[in-house]
Amino acid sequence: MSSTLTRPAPPGAARESVAPRRRTRLLALPEARWAAAALVLFLIALPLYLAGAPAWTWGTLFAAVYATGGWEPGRAGLRALREKTLDVDLLMVVAALGAAAIGQVLDGALLIVIFATSGALEAIATARTADSVRGLLDLAPATATRVADDGTEETVPGERLAVGEIILVRPGERIGADGRVLDGAGEVDQATITGEPLPVAKAAGDEVFAGTLNGTGALRVKVERDPSDSVIARIVAMVEEASGTKAPTQLFIEKVEQRYSLGMVAATVALFVLPLLVGADLRSTLLRAMTFMIVASPCAVVLATMPPLLSAIANAGRHGVLVKSAVVMERLGQVDAVALDKTGTLTEGTPRVTDVRPLPGPGLPEDEVLRLAAAAEHPSEHPLARAIVDAARDRGLDIPLVRDFGSAPGTGVSATFEGRSVAVGSPARLPDGRTGGPAGEEAAAPEMTRALDVAAALEEEGRTAVLVTVDGRPAGVLGIADRLRDEAAATVAALGELAGTTPVLVTGDNPRAAARLAGEVGIDDVRAGLLPQDKVAAVREWERAGRKVLVVGDGVNDAPALAAAHTGIAMGRAGSDLALETADAVVVRDELATVPAVVRLSRRARRLVVQNLVVAAVFITGLVIWDLAGTLPLPLGVAGHEGSTVIVGLNGLRLLADGAWRRAHAGTDR
Repeated sequence: MSSTLTRPAPPGAARESVAPRRRTRLLALPEARWAAAALVLFLIALPLYLAGAPAWTWGTLFAAVYATGGWEPGRAGLRALREKTLDVDLLMVVAALGAAAIGQVLDGALLIVIFATSGALEAIATARTADSVRGLLDLAPATATRVADDGTEETVPGERLAVGEIILVRPGERIGADGRVLDGAGEVDQATITGEPLPVAKAAGDEVFAGTLNGTGALRVKVERDPSDSVIARIVAMVEEASGTKAPTQLFIEKVEQRYSLGMVAATVALFVLPLLVGADLRSTLLRAMTFMIVASPCAVVLATMPPLLSAIANAGRHGVLVKSAVVMERLGQVDAVALDKTGTLTEGTPRVTDVRPLPGPGLPEDEVLRLAAAAEHPSEHPLARAIVDAARDRGLDIPLVRDFGSAPGTGVSATFEGRSVAVGSPARLPDGRTGGPAGEEAAAPEMTRALDVAAALEEEGRTAVLVTVDGRPAGVLGIADRLRDEAAATVAALGELAGTTPVLVTGDNPRAAARLAGEVGIDDVRAGLLPQDKVAAVREWERAGRKVLVVGDGVNDAPALAAAHTGIAMGRAGSDLALETADAVVVRDELATVPAVVRLSRRARRLVVQNLVVAAVFITGLVIWDLAGTLPLPLGVAGHEGSTVIVGLNGLRLLADGAWRRAHAGTDR
């Protein structure tokens, strides 16, 4: 946390035009349109079928279900066939058609609807992630003010800036390129890059990043990186690259599906063709082959896996954790290392007054020091000003109106009211009301020496120190910090127990603030001052060592690490759009204690998946052997197939009960 008091742009200045984030409309996706049509048609046909209506009514509607819902997976499967691969989507379409061919129209239609809906959800998730990545690029302004050698200014597109050129960044504008300040002073909100909760004072020689927001004070910046290589652009590239690194797991699943599909198709064809070659009856042979396709279809296996995971997802969702897919719910239970962000994750992400230290000079009580500071800060929009005003209101203090309000970038504010001149700001930079010089120059005066000592002690504890002077005399020092969440220490301990190793703190904040917080929550391994690429490098280092890393964060700067990790969880209340879209799960209610709870719930779901797979395998194996070795009646085959799905489905639905969440939250995943 920065120990320097800084000031934001004037009211309204920060509202410069930023391109709105482009959101893909759901029905703009063909997969979503076809799946919606299939579902609606199925819901219309089902009551007609169950009520015994004429076959042409429900038959026509079910045929439309097959056409609409099977179109996308069927087309994808045919494309895969052209590339000499066979995927399970095409197999499900064929199984559905096979079921219809022997009179099981309802079963086939339901199968079509399930797989069409699954494909639509996957397409929606992919589109929204792409929207979020594009929205991040909108943080960088479309134009910048380029300053020529003769001092003339020209507005140019941001992508046309070249290394070595000079740009002018006025108060309230976003910085157009990565570079270094040549002259000027101000403060920059760079939370999107570093995660720091407060704006950072910038002066000549300091580095600044594209897309970050300048406060008061104009800056002249020398461009040091091509816009295509800015930190923002690299964050986008890292999110896309890291998201792609999860593909090997998907490739493994696809290989298993393909082999199963090939084996099932080959067996079905053999059961149909071989008997015909030796003179078997066409109808009975077709019936046996279609019965085999039905009983051997992986529906029971799919349901063996999905109900526990989907029930866990629904239960977690009711308790404020959005888990984005069944794959994510399963992966959560595999984690054996945890990396936690600081600001907005272990802390609340909002500065709060933690200390009010009156000084003996004017001899004012705590509440009066806070009241005067809040009155002077009230017209300001700075985060520290809001913290001071909120603290005064929490104590029920009256905040008087002020006149002659003034603000100096990186220094503080001053105001006159009730016949007194009050100044609030950085102890090292606040002007002394008596001499007009920096307060630090009066360090020989006993009052100022004591004030600086109190401020130094607070800063040593990781607070931001704010000096309050009344009529030029130090009246008190306020300590401000991003408050630790109440459940932070317990959550760190719980995650350490689940992972088998203490979590690691990864933060863009300064080492002193990071170390102080880590000590409070029981973390030994602290990685501070990290940029987004540094967090990704740390995650990849652990994963190269064979660890399955869970990353918990909230900001744009956390998004690449969330994507690179085995599993990423974003804090929802203050989380950036990109972090929320990139993460595998979102803590919607901002309750940190739900993170270990959802990991425990995932582990219980994984155990139920194993149980269900055993049940499904026993049923499928038994029915297939019966069909191959004897004559399995079609009704009995359908009953056995559907019965296995009911058994595993009901077993998985046990995780819908509130008791499952209570046990997970209480610390037992059994």
